[in-house]
Amino acid sequence: MDVLAEAAKLEAAGRSIVHMEVGQPGAAAPSRVLEAARRVLDIGRLGYTEALGIRALRERIARHYGAEYGVDVSPDRVIVTTGSSAAFSLAFLGAFDPRARIAMAAPGYPAYRNILAVLGLEAVEIPVGPQTRWVLTAEALRTAHEKTPLSGVLVASPANPTGTMTRPEELRELIDTAAELGIRFISDEIYHGLVFEGRAETALAFSQEPIVINSFSKYYCMTGWRVGWMVVPEKLVRPMERIAQSLYISVPELSQRAAVAAFDCREELEAIKEGYRRNRARLLERLPQIGFEEMPPADGAFYVYASVARFTNDSATFARRMLEEAGVAATPGADFDGDRGHLTMRLSFAGAEEAIAEGLDRLERWLA
Repeated sequence: MDVLAEAAKLEAAGRSIVHMEVGQPGAAAPSRVLEAARRVLDIGRLGYTEALGIRALRERIARHYGAEYGVDVSPDRVIVTTGSSAAFSLAFLGAFDPRARIAMAAPGYPAYRNILAVLGLEAVEIPVGPQTRWVLTAEALRTAHEKTPLSGVLVASPANPTGTMTRPEELRELIDTAAELGIRFISDEIYHGLVFEGRAETALAFSQEPIVINSFSKYYCMTGWRVGWMVVPEKLVRPMERIAQSLYISVPELSQRAAVAAFDCREELEAIKEGYRRNRARLLERLPQIGFEEMPPADGAFYVYASVARFTNDSATFARRMLEEAGVAATPGADFDGDRGHLTMRLSFAGAEEAIAEGLDRLERWLA
């Protein structure tokens, strides 16, 4: 977000900037979502809804699990949230006691550990690398738990920033190991739908005990609408409802009613995804030619995470120079990995195809 702010300043001064720093779709929300929102606005009155979300959306989300994964989910276990960010807060507050230790992979999404720190919980970062395809393994989880007991584990698949995906058999093993050790499992599935290699499986295919978090922000192109969801074990529904009532009252009604239509926009969303696929191919081909190295498999999401060790040992300074001199905004790896991130960067390919192509051309000229 700091890179985005600096890029905005340069744009305000008249500079042309290619945005490859922020993980949000370049496309607008699907047409049926916009039409649904207009119909709601025509009614004129928007108000509070039940804290768990409007029934129509909860039921539609539950049907999605049956259609997409063949998993039976009760709408009563679905909680609509203000984006996935609120879902993580509810999960951490509702499922853990103060000072609980929650494991996660490093590199990983920085907001996880930041939210945990604010809530008085401890993030336990487990380094991952090429030896495990950059995913957390059951063996690593067991080793960390034996060293100092864990209360929870959070697994993102596809992951941010690497884009790597935990294969279904690996996900099952992680869930089984967590259950054996008494560790609460949280599955971040917000990049489901954005998969280019392999198959994304929901944690609910293997157990009804994990907390599953998803969002309309990524695949459904509704970042600014701030609406997501979680599926939780039945015993956690009421505690999380009470917390949500106190913290948020409810998700905006407009966003909820529009989101019901998102599941019927597959053709439009798949066309947008094909643009990401072409952008991904461009980055995977050209970044190594330019000098970016050691890229994890970009199975899904819309990121390439790459080593910049050939150019620098300070990716934050390198990112500032890239922005100022080349007009390309990207995210330094220190956000994602406190120990190794000084040698890495994340580049998003969620933007328009013409912009991504222009960004690569600028990088090639700048680094030549």
